[in-house]
Amino acid sequence: MSSTYYTPSHEWIRLEGEIATVGITGHAAEELGELVFVEAKDEGTEVAQGDAAAVVESVKAASDIYAPVSGVLAGFNARLSDEPTLVGADPEGEGWIFKLRVTDSAQLEALLDADAYKASL
Repeated sequence: MSSTYYTPSHEWIRLEGEIATVGITGHAAEELGELVFVEAKDEGTEVAQGDAAAVVESVKAASDIYAPVSGVLAGFNARLSDEPTLVGADPEGEGWIFKLRVTDSAQLEALLDADAYKASL
């Protein structure tokens, strides 16, 4: 079973066991425009909730992607190295950015559900 949560800074996190998949929302992808570069910190890097864990660069601007919860980076979507536009094409699916081994799942309780995120836009 998986659950998806959202941050006010437009990241989403989908927890499956102790590993979570993280990306940016469709709203964020639309605001950024066409992405030309995506990079995450190295696998094994510890991040605290709110730390920059990745960066995306578009023709408009560069933007940090923040860790929605604390954890250890457990992988990067390697397809994005050659296809950064995949984030905009399928932001909450194949365009995920990194995996995170969650170290404090209680932090999820402070995040938004889909309805609360949509209401915040």
